[in-house]
Amino acid sequence: MLPRGIPAAWHQRRLLARLPSRAYSHGRVLDAAARDGELRVFVVAGEVSGDSLASRLMASLRKLSPVPVRFAGVGGQLMCKEGLQSLFPMEEIAIMGLWELLPHIYNIKRKIVDTVDAAILFRPHAIVTIDSKGFSFRLLQQLKCRYNQKADSPLHVHYVAPSFWAWKGGESRLSKLRDFVDHMLCILPFEEEICRLNGLPATYVGHPLLDDAAGLNVDPELPSDKSVHQRSADAFRLEYGLSPDATILTMLPGSRMQEVARMLPIFLRTVQHLSHTLNELSLVIPVAPHRDVKTYVENLVRSVPFPVVLIPGGSLEKRYGAFNASKAALCTSGTAVMELMLAKLPCVVAYQAHFITECFIHLRKKINFISLPNILLNSPVVPEILFRACTDKKLAAKLSEVIFDDEVRRLQVGSAERVLQVLYEPIKQRGNLFAEELGGSSLSSNVYSPSMIAALTVLYIDKNRRMVQN
Repeated sequence: MLPRGIPAAWHQRRLLARLPSRAYSHGRVLDAAARDGELRVFVVAGEVSGDSLASRLMASLRKLSPVPVRFAGVGGQLMCKEGLQSLFPMEEIAIMGLWELLPHIYNIKRKIVDTVDAAILFRPHAIVTIDSKGFSFRLLQQLKCRYNQKADSPLHVHYVAPSFWAWKGGESRLSKLRDFVDHMLCILPFEEEICRLNGLPATYVGHPLLDDAAGLNVDPELPSDKSVHQRSADAFRLEYGLSPDATILTMLPGSRMQEVARMLPIFLRTVQHLSHTLNELSLVIPVAPHRDVKTYVENLVRSVPFPVVLIPGGSLEKRYGAFNASKAALCTSGTAVMELMLAKLPCVVAYQAHFITECFIHLRKKINFISLPNILLNSPVVPEILFRACTDKKLAAKLSEVIFDDEVRRLQVGSAERVLQVLYEPIKQRGNLFAEELGGSSLSSNVYSPSMIAALTVLYIDKNRRMVQN
């Protein structure tokens, strides 16, 4: 079930079936690391979701590498826990939107130059950029120019394919990326084929939602255990002093300061419209690990006339505890929507942007949805209230449906398992190949994790590319 504009022919299973069983015996990065006695990886992430992806990749690279691993680059708190000393705070490049970027252009250019210099000095075997395509692609372009096709130039990997398939004429831009991107790591199954059809080597490594599932001991092939969800919900209510009868709503206004400042006031006004219809209303807000965001949220919720619980957004256990305890959620589009699907928590997706950004989106988009569950299933299973339509009154009306209409709730909850299957099936097959290659290794049981498959692909990329394209 693919959205319009995405090729319907999905050949990933047949491609994988043609792979020899010993397809991953060596690779360019691993060979260079073995020669130097250490693996040097320069990693760049520009936002909270990228920080999480990168930290998991870093941990997996360390598990898999036969030689010591050193990291350098730009990242957030989670990456720093994995041994990174960030060149500058990641938040300085976490800017989204066309008009919103203009005041920051000079600073971004300066940061790119500084990052290029640091990468050259580090002499990495691989450079991995995660999402944040505006910064990442300019960085990789400049690095490619500086290396000037030297034989020992590092491998350039970009993690999270840009959603060019969602834009008119967007797919043609993929062919230009091969000038400075050696390999694309995709988190949506159909993206691998789209990249390859446009001459860009790519591998579907799995959506990070599957790493969350593994961390929560959720088997994507089995119906979720309601008792486990209930225990998690009860523990969350007990920890934060919320009564069993309280109606809890989760708010996910984003991770960047600009989107939190735009969306959270709308979310708060929305629930005020519904407060008289909900018993013992309480709010939970996972707060991104960003000092300015934390301060802003803390100041804003002081005037809210009902209890508000702030939890660390980087904690997987607390986030999903909040989801399991909640009746519904309001969220901006992005990774959060997929997390809510995993938790089977019905939600409403809402988003606003500057008028110029909105006009650009309307002119260029070629798909009908912005949230990934809707895109993957090509169906409006998750309500979307977007741009100028995104007012507190319209949001309140739609959120009321999600809270009180059992049919609307069943639709979202039932769709969650379909979304998981779409993401998991191709990963299961690729993981089987890696498990066979690793043989009796203790690592072989972990190869169904997206972060492990991403790390294996980086390490063995040359061999992987040749075999997949045969």
